[in-house]
Amino acid sequence: MFLSLDTSTLTMSLALVERGPDGVRAVEHLVVPPPVKQSEALPGVVGELLARHDTRLADLEGLVVGLGPGSFTGLRIGLATVKSLAYAAKLKVAGASSLAALALEGPEDVPLYCLAVARKDDLYLGAYVRRGGAVEALEPETAMSPQEVAARMAAEPRALALGPALVGYHAALVSHGVAPERLLSGHDFPSAVALARLARFPEEFSLQALFAMEPHYVRASEPERNPKFPPLPGPTPTARLKDD
Repeated sequence: MFLSLDTSTLTMSLALVERGPDGVRAVEHLVVPPPVKQSEALPGVVGELLARHDTRLADLEGLVVGLGPGSFTGLRIGLATVKSLAYAAKLKVAGASSLAALALEGPEDVPLYCLAVARKDDLYLGAYVRRGGAVEALEPETAMSPQEVAARMAAEPRALALGPALVGYHAALVSHGVAPERLLSGHDFPSAVALARLARFPEEFSLQALFAMEPHYVRASEPERNPKFPPLPGPTPTARLKDD
């Protein structure tokens, strides 16, 4: 069994899953919506989930984490938790795109525009197509305005949109000309179960790989965009290991 976690939105998705002859199946899937704060819920809910199934952290095959794009704070909370647990138990970790996990729950063989909120009037967009239990990226994930998303959908008449951004931007997209039937409801957060189905573990545990894993932010945060606070001079920070 392994544990899968996504905190890219305000709703946390956590699943204990196992591999079988028919692929990955959920042993238990937890959804923790707001107003519960993810920083307060983790790692307590992880311990409770494992205890309910008489499983220790060290018994797991590995950990899966959603890398976003999505909430900057949520992604940091999720990845920090997974890194801490993996380091403590020497577990392999696999990361996967949160938008790709959304695509895995969409219809097959049509372009899927998976949308999450980046900031006010700015949406993350991942363009994918699902074929069975796999998804194929049509282009790199990016961020754009609702009007730009609508223009993209006008240029690709077969495309359907889904994802947590539709909760707040459904009306805006319709006002920009997107037909309501092209906006798929019911996909308000990336599922940790879908995320687990996309994950591919490394062959062995590696501290270097664990420390180097970072969220997929797509764009700079608001503090990073502030011209009053330019980047500090010097080399780009990287994961460092103390020599044995």
